[in-house]
Amino acid sequence: MIIVLETVIALARVFAGHVPGLIGLLAAGPLLACARCSGRATALVALYACALAAVVGAPLMMTAMTLVVGVVAVFVSVIRSRREGALIRINDRVQRAILRPLPAEFGGVAFASHYRSATKQALVGGDLYDVAMTQYGPRFIIGDVKGKGLEAVGRCAAVLAVFRELAFTEPDLVNLATEMDARISKDLEIEDFVTVILADFAPGRVRIVNCGHHPPVKASAGPAELQLMSPAQPVPPLGLHPVPACQDIALEPGDRLLFYTDGLIEARDHQGRFLDLCQQSIAEALTEPDLDVAIQHLVGLLVEHAGGRLTDDVLLVLGQPTATEPASGPGHLPDSISRR
Repeated sequence: MIIVLETVIALARVFAGHVPGLIGLLAAGPLLACARCSGRATALVALYACALAAVVGAPLMMTAMTLVVGVVAVFVSVIRSRREGALIRINDRVQRAILRPLPAEFGGVAFASHYRSATKQALVGGDLYDVAMTQYGPRFIIGDVKGKGLEAVGRCAAVLAVFRELAFTEPDLVNLATEMDARISKDLEIEDFVTVILADFAPGRVRIVNCGHHPPVKASAGPAELQLMSPAQPVPPLGLHPVPACQDIALEPGDRLLFYTDGLIEARDHQGRFLDLCQQSIAEALTEPDLDVAIQHLVGLLVEHAGGRLTDDVLLVLGQPTATEPASGPGHLPDSISRR
């Protein structure tokens, strides 16, 4: 686009004659390029501008000015690119700290996860998840904080810190959600909130507390069939003083639960339609024998639906209990955890 602009200016100079100040606009090309292009691309634009100035017979002083502006633009572009690269690397490390990879199997639950950023640089957003092995069994959290950027990163980190502290001390999920709300609300602004699902996995069932988050989808082990696990009564997110309620979901051997953030169901196709989670193709994807293959198949359907363009971050977590032994009670410690 910048090259086209430079060419138009040169042609205008040829056909319009010596219009005062017109040839000086060639220096605008390198300045525009340095704001968004790499140093090499900016240098090419600067050389092209100087070549055009010489071809159209610009005064020597104007050609020299274009060259000087081009050199400065290249220098600025290189500095900007290095700083942006450093920020991207920092953001990537922060993202990995917040969204730590889930183990393939943890406390009798098999997991597969996928995070896809709406930006090419995979900058951090407001999605979060974590799993902790507690004396009450494996505990899982997925959530979405309001906003994006560094503020959202700070809120994500705060929510996960509170979860990691309280998950080991509070045996009841409802009380855990209440305590988390009390702790988190102190640091939130009046209009801020955090949607979360807290889950306790146990053989044959999973107990969840849903505070304003999208309900998980249950994929049955038999014929490809999906069921939205909506709570009986909607509960507001953390930060808006919810009154949490526990929901029991029975799981037959091979049943799976899909947890997700709003980037999945708010993706639109070219006609503006949202993704339908209950369509047969998604059911078939989620019942693939391998969990990782199932997640990747779902991601492919999402990208296809959105025409390859996602406008929001997407976090997907697919869980399938593998344990068959009943828990011995709230104080039961899994074999992988030793008492201290």
